[in-house]
Amino acid sequence: MDVRLENHLDYFIHDNTAAAVVLSPEMLAVAREAFRAGDFNLVAEIYGSQLADLRHPDRSLCLLNADALSRAGRIAEALDSYCTAANLDRLRPNELGSLVDCIAHTLRVKECLKECTDSNGVSEDEHSLDLFSCRLCKCLLIEPTTLECGHTFCKPCIEDDGVKECELCRYKLNKTNIELKPIGFKVNVVLSGLLGKWFCAESEVRRCWLEGDRMRNEQGLVNALEKYNYALEKAPYMCGLLARRAELHMEMNNFRQALQDGDAMCRLTPFSPKAHYVKALALNKAGYNEEALQEYFYCLALKPDWTSVKLETQKLSDSTMLSEMFSTFKTDGLPTSSLRPHPTGPASHLKPASHLLDSLHSTPRRWSQTPTGRRDSLSDTGAETKSSCEVSKNLASVVAALPLPPGLKRKFSDEPQGSAPPNKLPRKDESSSSQMPAACCSERREVPPQLLDSSDMDCSVCMRLFYEPVTTLCGHTFCMKCLERCLDHNPNCPLCKENITEYLATRGYHKTLLMEEVLQRYLSEELAERSKVYQEEMAELSNLAQEVPIFICTMAFPTIPCPLQVFEPCYRLMIRRSMETGTKQFGMCIADDIKGFADYGCMLEVKDVKFQPDGCSVVDTVGVSRFRVLSHGHRDGYNTAKIEHLEDQKVEGEELAELQKLHDCVYEQASTWFTSLKDNMKNQIVSHFGQLPDKDPDIQGGASGPAWCWWLLAVLPLEKRAQLSILAMTTLRERLSTTRRVLSLVTRKHPPPRRPSSAAAASSSL
Repeated sequence: MDVRLENHLDYFIHDNTAAAVVLSPEMLAVAREAFRAGDFNLVAEIYGSQLADLRHPDRSLCLLNADALSRAGRIAEALDSYCTAANLDRLRPNELGSLVDCIAHTLRVKECLKECTDSNGVSEDEHSLDLFSCRLCKCLLIEPTTLECGHTFCKPCIEDDGVKECELCRYKLNKTNIELKPIGFKVNVVLSGLLGKWFCAESEVRRCWLEGDRMRNEQGLVNALEKYNYALEKAPYMCGLLARRAELHMEMNNFRQALQDGDAMCRLTPFSPKAHYVKALALNKAGYNEEALQEYFYCLALKPDWTSVKLETQKLSDSTMLSEMFSTFKTDGLPTSSLRPHPTGPASHLKPASHLLDSLHSTPRRWSQTPTGRRDSLSDTGAETKSSCEVSKNLASVVAALPLPPGLKRKFSDEPQGSAPPNKLPRKDESSSSQMPAACCSERREVPPQLLDSSDMDCSVCMRLFYEPVTTLCGHTFCMKCLERCLDHNPNCPLCKENITEYLATRGYHKTLLMEEVLQRYLSEELAERSKVYQEEMAELSNLAQEVPIFICTMAFPTIPCPLQVFEPCYRLMIRRSMETGTKQFGMCIADDIKGFADYGCMLEVKDVKFQPDGCSVVDTVGVSRFRVLSHGHRDGYNTAKIEHLEDQKVEGEELAELQKLHDCVYEQASTWFTSLKDNMKNQIVSHFGQLPDKDPDIQGGASGPAWCWWLLAVLPLEKRAQLSILAMTTLRERLSTTRRVLSLVTRKHPPPRRPSSAAAASSSL
């Protein structure tokens, strides 16, 4: 149940004993059930019948009745009930919520204002946005600043609002670097230059606007006004700037000029809640509360969920406006003929904001610069104040005046001596509109073809068109892959050398969405060609049959884990490419003094990568298969090779039976050796390589033979060259025989594992 109705019911039951007797619990339950079901006519009937039975009207029951009538859309009867309650005690703003909602809803429906918003409630302000508009101030981006998430806003907008997260994607912004130093917002250098080149005139206006804002913040109101005036001479139809100047006029108590700007906004964007709000605010501060109320109703009709405006509307709709409303409303009502859409379009049937002043009174009115809530007396008797019964306009007349037909015209009269002339606003049909920026005419901005140059969007690292552009915290833009490669070598921006270690710590590579959209819209062919080149490069890198990246480090064996800590720039790039191409594989070889790396190696598959704040990474890999190097090569700083994979030769019959016996014998020998090790040594082996694998049921089932054989080769105290010779063997019999000799030698002498003398002895025996 509505909280306000519940509170009224509680007050009625506990504080009005006589009436509580009349409103029985059964009727109260019926009223509550009808309210929950949305049958407000029944609720109003119940309360009305109870009021008729009372000797003296009860204020709480009158308010409940008025609330139900408002919800039912019976405004005239609701006003009557509100008047009765107001005669008993002054109405409070929170008691008029349902009436305000009903009037705004009626206006919204009859004026067909739903046509000005889409199904998602997007207003005219949102529809007027284009690719180059800031989503915060709804104007051309000035000092464009790209956040970590890739969205771009005006720098003043995000600085003034103290933004902690992106308004579009709710990405939490990192305000400090890893050294806990504050990070300031930096202008996107490339986008700033492009917008200044493509929209030169409008960018100049926005700069003047920004200067005016800064002067205003420094209390230089007169200088700020000069900047706003200069900017509006260049772009007289920029609604955001008109709103800013109107706010400044109100701050300087120039209410007439503020209303002129609000009036211009309503003419330019009749479906903009902001425009009607600015005008309502100017009227309210000038003391014209009834007229301000009319504009507030337009705001709520256009934007029903605007809570602050609803509260202001309720405050203005006080009991002083209810003294004569009932008779006025019953006489005039809500006109319906003028609320129908005009054939010329949805905007034409709305009354222009300038006509509001033309229809207020037949007698001239002075524009005062008195404090908010006061105004000059307009009576012929010269009385300084008016009683509630002498209020010339009330809520009913405001409601009746909302859809006033257009075409009325009135001049300002009785202007104070020495007052400034109205701000000059050229009409839409004047020649100045043709020179106006496109965005100010509610048209979407388009880049002039003669100013479009693809070289303006080249990466400063690869000197090619941006591909997946990203912007650093210092404001410079690069291709994502170019920036990653630069950070492999140095944690500083390639252009300004500012430390950007945060990128290494967070791997926060988010594409600059505005730049990406500009490329797709205006350089689609060039971008397609650039994408084709990139895809060809990725296809070449992923073709391991032609070229395999080689990591020169240690011995690796099939099925055996091989963790790596990668810190060299060339190997950072190699690991990243193996992940990007989807192969997740590379070759591991030991070094060779003559050829660079050995002729045999093992393919590793990446299982997991953990990036560290300094850019290094811990890579978990496992051996997949053996290979022989056919040719050596290089690519972007790391070694490559053309390879052929190795497989064990298969045997059958008696040879297979003898091989099985040899296999079982060597396995038992290996198991005995491993069991005899000291506990600390055994634990170290298990923590790194795991337990000794079980025997395979099919010793020739895999291309590289049983897994336990490679496990044993990895843990035995052998030199790398000796391990390499066993890795290169292509017969299981030969590999098992060599392993048995090594085990016999190690078991006979009982040396500690990996002791240099034992390793040398084992190598010589081979």
